[in-house]
Amino acid sequence: MTVTVENTWLICPGCADLVFRPKYERGQRVCPGCGHHARLTARERLDGLLDLGSQKPIETALADDDPLGFTDTRPYRRRLAAAREATGMREAALCASGTIESHPVVVACLDFSFVGGSLGSGVGELVTVAAEKALAERVPLLIVTASGGARMQEGALSLMQMAKCSQALARLDEAGILTVALITDPTYGGVAASFATLPDVLIAEPGAHLGFAGPRVIAQTIRQELPAGFQTAEFLLARGLIDAVVPRTALRRTLARLLAAARPDAIGDGTAVPPGEWLVRDPATLPRRAAWDAVRLAREAARPTALDYAGMILEDFIELRGDRAGKDCPAVVGGIGRLRGRGVMLIGHQKGHDTAERVRRNFGMPTPAGYRKAMRLMRLAAKLGLPVVTLVDTPGAYPGIEAEEEGQAWAIAESQRLMSGLPVPVVTVITGEGGSGGALALAVSDRVLALSNAVYSVISPEGCAAILWKDAAAAPQAAEALRLSAPELLRQGIVDAVITEPGEGAHTAPARTAELIQTAVRRACDDLAALPPAELVERRRRRFRSYGSPSTEETRWPITAT
Repeated sequence: MTVTVENTWLICPGCADLVFRPKYERGQRVCPGCGHHARLTARERLDGLLDLGSQKPIETALADDDPLGFTDTRPYRRRLAAAREATGMREAALCASGTIESHPVVVACLDFSFVGGSLGSGVGELVTVAAEKALAERVPLLIVTASGGARMQEGALSLMQMAKCSQALARLDEAGILTVALITDPTYGGVAASFATLPDVLIAEPGAHLGFAGPRVIAQTIRQELPAGFQTAEFLLARGLIDAVVPRTALRRTLARLLAAARPDAIGDGTAVPPGEWLVRDPATLPRRAAWDAVRLAREAARPTALDYAGMILEDFIELRGDRAGKDCPAVVGGIGRLRGRGVMLIGHQKGHDTAERVRRNFGMPTPAGYRKAMRLMRLAAKLGLPVVTLVDTPGAYPGIEAEEEGQAWAIAESQRLMSGLPVPVVTVITGEGGSGGALALAVSDRVLALSNAVYSVISPEGCAAILWKDAAAAPQAAEALRLSAPELLRQGIVDAVITEPGEGAHTAPARTAELIQTAVRRACDDLAALPPAELVERRRRRFRSYGSPSTEETRWPITAT
């Protein structure tokens, strides 16, 4: 094909620079200079996301085109006819089943070029039929959104589509089927307030706008000045309302990784868990160390963090962000990945290494938003049947004014209650500090393991010394009295086993430490996977019922011996 000078270049709508059109099209309409993501049609979306040759359209009968006989500046029927002629679509959505890197999925994709991607009866029916197809075939549902909101020309019937689609997603929740939304620009109104924000995982393209009321409505209704970047994907990510912002060129790979971990048959690669003397169950065989030395080692800044371990022990880890209520606490991280093939949900405290990161992460001290994010991920794990793995390393829950105003005690209590009843295996590894209720909120588990230089206590030694000795300098003495080191925790039955750290500690051999944690967690998951959910919950509750009880009944179950 001959390319003329006139169609060789275009002006980027984001930065107004000249862009070489062939390169722009090859890059899926992403500006190579400013990264602006131009709109794609629903057909282009489906072709770009689904594996070649896997796409099978999902069709359904649609209701009357013009239920109200609506006319504004022109009859609604004429408006629909023009949209159909321009797009070649019956409605503002295309639905198909197919695969993404061989993982089955059902996709419902909206198209802004068809009457602004608005939600009318036709779109509501198509999205609902796609959800019902995903339910019938028990495969994940992906919804790609692009909409100005509800379709005014269909009146209250349009409004009812919000509840209709929300109900369809609720059925997928009840069936334990993964739902994912890909938010593209723009997504507003009735779509944002129903099926765009309900899915388990929300991924947005850079710069995509998402909200209930658009900027023009806000400005005209309440005359409020909007902050820079308002309602953009980046703005929402910082406020814990979406999970990730992913460039268009990385979407297929990201979605494939997510689908791989969430597959119900992702139960491990079948390889045997190697034995080893590094997993200790007899406290007498552990070397003695002064408690205060253990505290200092547990706090060593170079020790691997939760995100370090996630990258080393899991394949294709995808971090999920936010509590969906307006906050994303950076002191708690979590996400989905595969542990030697087995899909798991990993959640942990995140301290960071250098001073700048530690300050940004609040030194690993969670706010209520951190616990609410953790609970959101635990509920998702329960829905999908994934084991939960928690990595504990925190001085304690954040004790500041804002945390108290937001219900710190309530969040910690709720997390403990939720964990006690999770119908999936729960494994905890104390990797550093286990500080008070801030640690326990992520450690109500079937198996509790500890690295050999970890500590776990009701209060910090400094806090205990200040209260009981009236002198913070007595912290070493308090540490000894609290019996917070790994051998003591094993002796008390607080932990099931101790993972012996190589070398001088985890900070000197992070890769080997991660390998040992991975093996120990795999063994625990293998042991627990055979138990029915009701028995898992009952055993977990009996475990915690036994602490401080005079009963002689056996209430804890050791890890299978090697």
